[in-house]
This record gives sequence, C-alpha cells and structure tokens, in this order.
Amino acid sequence: MKTTYREAVRAALREALQSDPRVFLMGEDVGRYGGAYACSKGLLEEFGPERVRDTPLSESTFVGAGIGAAIGGMRPIVEVMTVNFSLLALDQIVNNAATLRHMSGGQLSIPLVVRMATGGGRQLAAQHSHSLEGWYAHVPGIKVLTPATLEDARGMLPTALRDPDPVFIFEHALLYPMEGELDENIGPVDISHAVVRRAGRDVSLITFGGCLGKVLEAAETLAAQGINAEVIDVRVLRPLDTAAILTSIAKTHRAVIVDEAWRTGSFAAEISARIMERAFYELDAPVARVCSAEVPMPYPKHLEDAALPQVDTIAHTVLEMLKPHG
Repeated sequence: MKTTYREAVRAALREALQSDPRVFLMGEDVGRYGGAYACSKGLLEEFGPERVRDTPLSESTFVGAGIGAAIGGMRPIVEVMTVNFSLLALDQIVNNAATLRHMSGGQLSIPLVVRMATGGGRQLAAQHSHSLEGWYAHVPGIKVLTPATLEDARGMLPTALRDPDPVFIFEHALLYPMEGELDENIGPVDISHAVVRRAGRDVSLITFGGCLGKVLEAAETLAAQGINAEVIDVRVLRPLDTAAILTSIAKTHRAVIVDEAWRTGSFAAEISARIMERAFYELDAPVARVCSAEVPMPYPKHLEDAALPQVDTIAHTVLEMLKPHG
C-alpha cells in the first residue's frame, strides 16, 4: 500500500495502543493538536485522554514521568517535539533512564520509548534543527535508533516496546512527508543490525537517518561515472553494528561517512575511529567524513543548504578520494 513516513509512524502508534493496555502516549501537543508533525493525529479521539496525554512544556517533568511509569509496569511512549528541546530532559535521561538498571543491580527495568524529531532542512533555525542523536549514542544504558525508511518507521516502534530498557527513536523531520510503498502486513523489524541499501565495490558510503536519501542519490550520480558505491544504513547507533561496516570496508577498501551532525565529536568520528582501529590495513585511502558546517543552523535557505551535507558534496568527496595522487 502507498503511505507516508508520517502515516507509518502513526500506524505503529495505533497498533501499540490497540495491542497492549499498558501502552500510552504522552508529550507536548500529541493529543488535541495531533502532534507537531501530525504523527498522532486522531489518536486522542480513538483512545481517549488516559492513553493519549498532552503535557505541559516541561521536558524534564514528562520524560521523568515516563521513567516512573515504566518502573511501575507501564509501557510509555514519550514524544519530545524536537531534539533541541530534549536537552532540557538530559538529567532524567542520563542520570535516571540510562543508569537505574545498573545502580539497582538489575532490580529496576525501564521499558521506556522516547521518540523525537531531529535534523535540519526546514528553515526552522538553530533551536529546532540540529542532529544530536550521536550525543545520545554516547550514553551506555540506552538504545538509539534512526529509522530512514518506511519499513523502519513502521517496524522499529513495536520492537522497541518489547525491550526491557530505554529506547530512543530519532525521526528526521524531513522524512515525515516521504511517500512510498509499504507492505501492509509488515511487523516488528530487527533493531540490532545495519543494512546494505545498495551493494557496491569501489567505496563504502556509511550513513543513517535523514542523510540516507542524499547518499543513495549521490551513489546513483557516481554510478553514472562508473563508480560503484556501496551504501550502508547504520540504522542503530547504539549498539553499533561494527561488523557490518568492517565487512563492507573489506570489500571496497574506502569509506566516506555522511552524518548531519557537526564534524567535531560527531558519530561519524566514532565510526571512523572503529574503522581505523579494526580495519586500518584494509584501507586504500584515509577515511573521509561529510558533516554539517560547525555553526548554529542558519535560517536563510541558501545558508542552511550550505551548512548541511548535500548530494554534490558527497559525490565530490568520493571523486577526490578516488583521484590518483602523487
């Protein structure tokens, strides 16, 4: 059936609410407004205010309430409007959600799912446009997912709800209107492994989330010039499927990592380090990264476009890597 990424997320939420009475959704504007990106539109009318709860603009409070509900046996889905706002709940996330299992000697379980929008490209300026999922992937005790396809938008949530520990799902805001065919019978999907989205032999393009579409487009541009790029969708930042990346490097011997975050301290840096630690002698060229410019995300479109990774930049980086040197 034809659907959008937004509708795939909504279908996953509806199914979760229908199938388990312990599941409830809460966050800013998720009820009467239908969600900042319309992912929960109609769910309040269908399931009522006990299951779909609007909250005040207080991220620390409602994320903390979700942690408490999870400890109490519920299966909360907490929606944070945008990743920038989630920083207000960092204490609850890092000092409680991620640590309570460890600090209680395994006596406490936190089956919490937190969803939030991430990424730029919509001219929403610096306080609504950053990509901070790599920061969360730094924290042991939580899983970090970045669905980039309709299948993952539909199938990652039910798998996450089965997890006894906190799972954070980062949905790139540019993907919500993405339309395509989706098997109406698709169920939970694996949240442990990366996926090869395009097989190739000349270079590994490694990415996740909102950059996947740009990377696939760049791979097609390169194919027209006789360069066969392999595209790896990491999908899960923590725990990272390092083996899938190393397998690709052993085949192509070159790696370009595309990450919408700032270059310094980016998740691209983590992937690069793992390649250097475990596949250095497989490489025919230094690992390259395509990241966002190290500025607060600009509002004007031409500056925002200049700050973000683009198809041309990705293709140019690969061409420079493959150009004869010396």
